[in-house]
Amino acid sequence: MNRRDFLAKGLTIVIASSFPSSRLFGALRPAYRLAPENLLPDYIRKAPEKVRESYRFAIANREVLRYIPCYCGCGADGHTSNASCYVKDLSIPENLVFDRMSLN
Repeated sequence: MNRRDFLAKGLTIVIASSFPSSRLFGALRPAYRLAPENLLPDYIRKAPEKVRESYRFAIANREVLRYIPCYCGCGADGHTSNASCYVKDLSIPENLVFDRMSLN
């Protein structure tokens, strides 16, 4: 084995060992937090997975979504931000009141 092959194989081993195998094969976990699904009412739990995930994201990241404007055109319904498309503004974490707009 010449020096070039030795260095190439060594470098390949170092790079491969620095990444978890799940990242090499595309099994990435979401980089965002999701609230537990048991916080959702039954009518949202029956929705498609992407809809449930959106509501779970909104619960867990409500403070961030409050800075993102509502883009669905529901400002006339009282939505003040993207967070209010999923969870009503005045609801508190202990008693979440969900908006049904995202179910349609």
